[in-house]
Amino acid sequence: MFSFFKKKEMLDKATQQKIVDSIKEAESKTSGEIRVFVEHHCSFVNSMDRAKELFAQLSMEKTQARNAIIIYVAITDRQFALFGDTAIYEKAGGAQFWEKAAGKLVGHLKKNELAEGLSNCIHELGTALATNFPYDPAIKKNELPDEIVFGK
Repeated sequence: MFSFFKKKEMLDKATQQKIVDSIKEAESKTSGEIRVFVEHHCSFVNSMDRAKELFAQLSMEKTQARNAIIIYVAITDRQFALFGDTAIYEKAGGAQFWEKAAGKLVGHLKKNELAEGLSNCIHELGTALATNFPYDPAIKKNELPDEIVFGK
């Protein structure tokens, strides 16, 4: 079937590359994992519930050290959530750390700085991962892909 309408990408190529580069840089210093999931609409009332569902669907709880983080963004609905597995959630400082990281991301998003906001957020989360889960050659280096996952 041929369509005359070109589906618009959620993120342009430069933005995608900046985010993936940020993930690779952050993960180079840690055994932890960061994934970014982007879609237009959040199918849940609460974006954190959606992030938890995606975390499970992407098998992120299966990292060896239980130190994976998902950054969830619903672009059209203007929602996001940060969700970390049990070990990193606690070691990074609990709710206070995550609320602070989310607050910084909100500041960028309010200025329509999605790429910069996600890049900075990834850097901050990566620093927490590196502090609490430094690179360990005994752990399989890249347990999860670095590419952005796109929903509908």
